[in-house]
Amino acid sequence: MVSGTGHYTLHKNRTWDLVKLLKGKKVVHCKWVFKKKEGTLGVEEPRYKAILVAKGYSQILGVDFTDVFSPVVNHSSIRALLGFVAMHDLELEQLDVKTAFLHRELEEDIYMQQLEGFIVLKKEDYICLLKKSLYSLKQSPRQWYKRFDSFMTSHDFKRSNFDSCVYFKKNNDGSFVYLLLYVDDMLIALKDKGEIRKVKAQLSKEFEMKDLGLAKKILGVEILKDRKASKLYLSQKGYIEKVLCKFKMQSAKPVSTPLAAHFRLSSALSLKSDNEIEYMSHVPYSSAVGSLMYAMVCSRLDLSYAVSAVSRYMANPGKEHWKAV
Repeated sequence: MVSGTGHYTLHKNRTWDLVKLLKGKKVVHCKWVFKKKEGTLGVEEPRYKAILVAKGYSQILGVDFTDVFSPVVNHSSIRALLGFVAMHDLELEQLDVKTAFLHRELEEDIYMQQLEGFIVLKKEDYICLLKKSLYSLKQSPRQWYKRFDSFMTSHDFKRSNFDSCVYFKKNNDGSFVYLLLYVDDMLIALKDKGEIRKVKAQLSKEFEMKDLGLAKKILGVEILKDRKASKLYLSQKGYIEKVLCKFKMQSAKPVSTPLAAHFRLSSALSLKSDNEIEYMSHVPYSSAVGSLMYAMVCSRLDLSYAVSAVSRYMANPGKEHWKAV
């Protein structure tokens, strides 16, 4: 399957107008990014995506954009909801917003070159005046969040005081519907399947949505529900296997303790010889620690001490630190 912000989707959403470039205005360049997105077993097949991205790194603060911050749901909020789902036997379903960033009008005037391969004849010297956000523009995530937040609050949803991406609403029967947002992925939890369909219908009227059905995977974390035992199981097996392959550790011997007792790490180990400095310059230390940290935050709390220990030496790691990682 092929999807993404293809040329048809961009035109359908009236993403830009072709105009003459005004004197003194800067043009942002763009490019196509092609990627394969792994599907979720039993939910969706792997598909190829064509995404138009703007080269937002050329934008200038105060000229092309101002505020850029956009919240995403905390992992602790996801775990809290999953615990609540298990405890009260709630339905848990997942939705994905198609081309989320195209749902919000831009507040600044941003000019972009015409797309490679789609230059309009007799208007070769025209440029695109963007009307909607695009991927990689500095303000795109913030604009999308503002759009979604405005919709939710207008439909009687309350935003949590503790997490700006957690929404809830009390129904007439006293039950609650919970919605968590992570950019364009969302989880919906509710007791009644009929109420979930109503919420999905409301969202689908406003945004182009993809209904993924029962939640089986969120942010690389697999979800398995055992209703009889009132339990939910989280697994990052697929993610961890990818990390092991990336760092060529597929055949590593497993151990019960993440950080072996014989490792004595200290900053003194960072006093290195020239050979060690050369060796460590090619070691992806920060990347490996970051990968472990993501597993720790999501599901592997047992790694907390080990990850905190090796994280102290990110600025200047030595061979012993790398061996510990």
